[in-house]
This record gives sequence, structure tokens and C-alpha cells, in this order.
Amino acid sequence: MSEQHGAIWWSELMTRDPAAAMAYYGQVCGWSWDEMPMPGGTYLVAMRDGQPVAGVMDMTGLEELEGVPAHWFTYIAVDDLDAAIADTVAAGGALAREPFEMADVGRIAILSDPTGAMVGLMTPAGSEIG
Repeated sequence: MSEQHGAIWWSELMTRDPAAAMAYYGQVCGWSWDEMPMPGGTYLVAMRDGQPVAGVMDMTGLEELEGVPAHWFTYIAVDDLDAAIADTVAAGGALAREPFEMADVGRIAILSDPTGAMVGLMTPAGSEIG
């Protein structure tokens, strides 16, 4: 296994009020913000000392998240995404979203673990993983 396998790779806040989130986390954590254009809107990247530390995603209008409250979502790095999906299903979890590629980010799948908690598993792009 690589050194990154099993590491918390990224966290993002899913919210319907990105401006309020930016104000709060800017004040409480001292984060500044970079904007990253993406299909359907802008992704906000929280920066600390010039390094990205988290993201903020506007979930307004995302039908699959209708009725879901604002929440933090975690992505964990894995060496082999397909093997991790198979292991999750064998352990009683479920695949919620088929694997997809995000340019310069990596290959990602959304799953529920055997306890029902949602998690993102990913093989990061440009890393030693995989």
C-alpha cells in the first residue's frame, strides 16, 4: 500500500449558502478563498497559508441533495478504487455513485459504508497512488 492509502484526502462543505460559509470560516479559521470555475457554477477552495485545505460546494438545485441539510463530506484516498468499491460492497456497504473522473483531481466514487455513512473514495490524480 502507498503512504497515502487511507489518508483523509479532501473535505468539502456542501451548503446552500456559500457566502455565509465563506464569512464564517474566514473569520473563525482565517481561511481565504480561491474560485474554481466548474460546470454549473463556481467551486470555492479554502486556502490557509497559500495551501488548499477544503472546498465549499453550493448544493442549491442538486436534485439528489434536495432536503439534505448542509454538511461536511469527506474523501479518503485509496490505491485501487475498484478494489475499494468491491471491498465496501462485500462488507455490507453500497455504491451510491459510479466512479467518475475529475480532471487534475482523480477518480472518485461515492459510497455508503456498512454503517450507512456516506463517504467519497478516490484515487488522486498525480499522486503516487495507483
